[in-house]
Amino acid sequence: MLSLIMPVYNEGPTLRPVLERLGSVDMPVPWELIVCDDGSTDGAVDTIRREWLPSAKRVRVVRARRNRGKGFALRHGFSLAEGDILGVQDADLEYDPRQIPHLLRPILDGDSSVVFGTRQFGAHAAYSFWYVAGNRLMTLVAGALFDRYITDAYTCYKFFTRERYEAMDLTADGFEIEAELTGGLLRQNARVYEVPISYTARSRAEGKKIGAVDGVIGLARLARVRALGR
Repeated sequence: MLSLIMPVYNEGPTLRPVLERLGSVDMPVPWELIVCDDGSTDGAVDTIRREWLPSAKRVRVVRARRNRGKGFALRHGFSLAEGDILGVQDADLEYDPRQIPHLLRPILDGDSSVVFGTRQFGAHAAYSFWYVAGNRLMTLVAGALFDRYITDAYTCYKFFTRERYEAMDLTADGFEIEAELTGGLLRQNARVYEVPISYTARSRAEGKKIGAVDGVIGLARLARVRALGR
């Protein structure tokens, strides 16, 4: 079974569209969705309807009393997951869930225990030069620290087996969870199978939250995972 974790913080405009799109996907395995509301104030999570996700085996919504960060939401969701394969689906429609079956295939075929969806950045895919440059720097540092070649360290689309998850010690509360996940998986000498994906970036005006400070914190988290294992 696949467990998808969806962190949500005030994603009212996109929450229903992404859930309905996810619900229309013909998954190759049974799947569950755990929506982790991170202290939202827009009430959008309260409008979720089970009929939007007819193919899901189970849909669970959990709430934090206050905003704690993406990392906290993901760690909570992972702790509740019952699947053999774990992954993340953001609620902002930057990542199209119709790509998930293609991303699961290397794990289901036994070719790898970790799959990253690699974004193909281009003029149509990213608003900010510095966002793309920062991601490439993060990816370069991750590869150098763990002596593994990857092309997109900060992709949301990371899928991995339960065994890989249980071998990690995740502690991050914020966006640096992406660095911690990447570092934790690379530190296990996991063979990362990269699959190209489409990506539609949103602008700051549309609600994009990650910034330069998050990148610096992420670099520090990578170094910490390399030195301490967490």
